[in-house]
Amino acid sequence: METHAHTVAHDTDHHAGHTHHQEHPKLSFIEKYVFSMDHKTISKQFLFTAMFMAVVAAIMSTLFRLQLAWPGHSFPVMHYFLGDRWAKGGILDPNMYLGLVTIHGTIMVFFLLTGGLSGTFANLLIPLQVGARDMASPMLNMLSYWFFFIASLVMFISIFLETGPASAGWTIYPPLSALPQAIPGSGAGMTLWLASISLFVVSSLLGGLNYIVTILNLRTKGMKMTRMPLTIWALLITAVLGVLSFPVLFGAAILLIFDRSFGTSFYLSDIYIGGQALSQSGGSPILFEHLFWFLGHPEVYIVIMPAFGIISEIMSINARKPIFGYRAMIGSMLAIAFLAFIVWGHHMFVSGMNPFLGSVFVFTTLLIAIPSAIKAFNYITTLWKGNIHFNPQMLFVIGAVSTFISGGLTGIILADSALDVAVHGTYFVVAHFHIVMGLSAVLAMFGGVYHWFPKMFGRYMNKKLGYWHFWLTFICAYGVFLPMHFIGLAGVPRRYFNNDLYPAFDKLQHLNVIISVFAIVGVLSQIVFFINFFYSMFKGPVSEQNPWNANTLEWTTPIVPEHGNWPGDLPVVHRWPYDYSKPGKDVDFIPQTVPMEEGEMDEGEHV
Repeated sequence: METHAHTVAHDTDHHAGHTHHQEHPKLSFIEKYVFSMDHKTISKQFLFTAMFMAVVAAIMSTLFRLQLAWPGHSFPVMHYFLGDRWAKGGILDPNMYLGLVTIHGTIMVFFLLTGGLSGTFANLLIPLQVGARDMASPMLNMLSYWFFFIASLVMFISIFLETGPASAGWTIYPPLSALPQAIPGSGAGMTLWLASISLFVVSSLLGGLNYIVTILNLRTKGMKMTRMPLTIWALLITAVLGVLSFPVLFGAAILLIFDRSFGTSFYLSDIYIGGQALSQSGGSPILFEHLFWFLGHPEVYIVIMPAFGIISEIMSINARKPIFGYRAMIGSMLAIAFLAFIVWGHHMFVSGMNPFLGSVFVFTTLLIAIPSAIKAFNYITTLWKGNIHFNPQMLFVIGAVSTFISGGLTGIILADSALDVAVHGTYFVVAHFHIVMGLSAVLAMFGGVYHWFPKMFGRYMNKKLGYWHFWLTFICAYGVFLPMHFIGLAGVPRRYFNNDLYPAFDKLQHLNVIISVFAIVGVLSQIVFFINFFYSMFKGPVSEQNPWNANTLEWTTPIVPEHGNWPGDLPVVHRWPYDYSKPGKDVDFIPQTVPMEEGEMDEGEHV
């Protein structure tokens, strides 16, 4: 009842043009920190859960990179983490190798880069930057996190099954994922994978609908759409993408469950296992590919879109310049979102799909390079002649733009069906999507954590440790993924346990060693971040109210705001959020709450 009263009062006062701070009853520890309905606490819950899942995924990547660099060698660390069942004598079992690759990819794509990035920053920033007391439905917001937590827990538990976790790759293509008897990981591990992702989809839909309604309906007085920070535009478009595409993955998973458990044949046809023909016929695994990638490619932009928003905000603040081409940035994000739904077939150029249909997807995929290039050029122009503050968050977002450009260039090669045939299923593809999507989003996420840490915890992170963290991460990331392009062009296939059976690849093994060394050092360098993060939470220097001299509304709240965000009336917005170094002004930043002077132009209406 308290939640409903809170929301109704919020709506009523919002339309009246002012909102008075609501007195909240004293909450117990469980109500305040566990089953919290405060969007700021929920954002921290998403962040902590995603950080734990990222550690799990990083350990997995370290284990399989050891195997790829030194195949057949005994490593005590393998036995420590995997035991006799999967690493007897410290030598990795081939079935567990597939499981590690599958769960690593699943965690990184869904639980870190989707749930972690959107869940953390959408919850933290949307009410604070649009001038709302909380999300439209705090109860649904809380449920969104707990579905995410249970999904994470189910995925984590699946690692410890006696038959091993799901082993069909993070894309879970049938028939490997549709036949429980195919390999050990196709059994209970695959069932838990499907259960986990179903729970994750529920979380994403609850969160996405809440974000959309909050942005459209609960903006404070004066917060027109053209005055919203690009972070909010990015999170709005991300939520729309998720609401439209995640149900398709859910449908694909339901049909897969039917094939696995109820004898249907949506994806199965003319298959022999152990010399025995299956009874199912008439299905097609290509149907699953269409359904999966209809979600899978918008998913790429569900991951990178919040990163675009974070980059825009941090870059403008630390270049002390307005973001270049505000409306062009919004238009490019809208164009990317539209095109994201009509490019999924480029993942299927070698699947047996009609070649004419492939040529259509070549065109639409190349088309998406145009709005992507607009964003890249706008970022570069924002930096041009700026008074740049090279703090850790600025380095991370500049690094994210670097990886987005360098990774995007290889996307042009993969977009061409004739060229894709040569490198499809090789490490070239692995290198491309890790750089353009994974690395760009991770770097932007780190930048966002450094930037909004004072708003989350009221303290600063250590700047020197931040510099060490950036340079170690950035150098190691390129050290991992740059050589992958070369072994991919040479034809080394992805997901192979080892390449000893292929003498042609022997001369490339030293590159796999280099990749693995950089990967291990890169994973270990994240310890610097964790030390900095958790130490600064309790012992970091106390923050000022507006530590970065920024214009957006979150910095008008108390240093660590209570539930309700503003102790008095809601702020009133008078201008766009990028009035930095405005000609004729004595200060280099003008917050959104400062009224316009006579004759002053609102740049958000014109740029």
